[in-house]
Amino acid sequence: MGTKWLRRKESALSALAEWVPPVKPCMVLRTWLYRRICAQMGKSVRIHPGVRLSHANCIEMGDRVSIERHVYLSGSDQNAIICLGDGAVLGSNVCINGNGYSNKICLGKRVSLDKGVYIKGENVNPSRHTQIDIGERTYIGPYACISGSGYVEIGKDCLVSSHSGIYANNHNFGDPMRKIREQGTTRKGIVVEDDCWLGSGVKVLDGITIGQGSVIGAGAVVTKDIPSYSVAVGVPAKVVSNRLELKTNPENLRA
Repeated sequence: MGTKWLRRKESALSALAEWVPPVKPCMVLRTWLYRRICAQMGKSVRIHPGVRLSHANCIEMGDRVSIERHVYLSGSDQNAIICLGDGAVLGSNVCINGNGYSNKICLGKRVSLDKGVYIKGENVNPSRHTQIDIGERTYIGPYACISGSGYVEIGKDCLVSSHSGIYANNHNFGDPMRKIREQGTTRKGIVVEDDCWLGSGVKVLDGITIGQGSVIGAGAVVTKDIPSYSVAVGVPAKVVSNRLELKTNPENLRA
């Protein structure tokens, strides 16, 4: 009964928020309506028209969060949590989907998600949990995708360029006599340490750690761990230099 009441309250207040005219003086009223249904909402939050919240009682927002038009945030009744840290910015058409069992998706302070970023926790097993953490001041470029049923950690001050993909699970396919979708998945997790730059279109596969300060060239597919301060390019990605060596050898910088 309590859950049904929450859903009805959410639906009614969300409809009212959609009705509020898309002009700046009305933004305060729109934010006030969303505040009534979210688990937590800090000060000076800005929510633009067209934002959709589902299972908003799972959504927590810090101070000065900014959410642009047509963003979709979805929790669930199965212990899902979506946390937006102080100063987080969500560009237009961002989707964060925590629908499933014990999916926790957290953005640190001043994280910026550009237009069309898609983040999804895909756990459907009640005995497991999924966690996606994005560290402070990290930027995720347009139409990047971060998903999977495993653990994803992206550190502080990272740059993840447009159309990149970080996928924390893998399908089993060893039995050719069975459909791949029936053979289950593995989930090892992905870690991108602090101060990394992933170029446009980079793909990071499950089970990978990219060390601190590394640079991954555009279009690379990362299938093995990358040591700290490496520069890696290609398919599959191979380390071609070390940033610490570049600093101590000026000749390499000119190359």
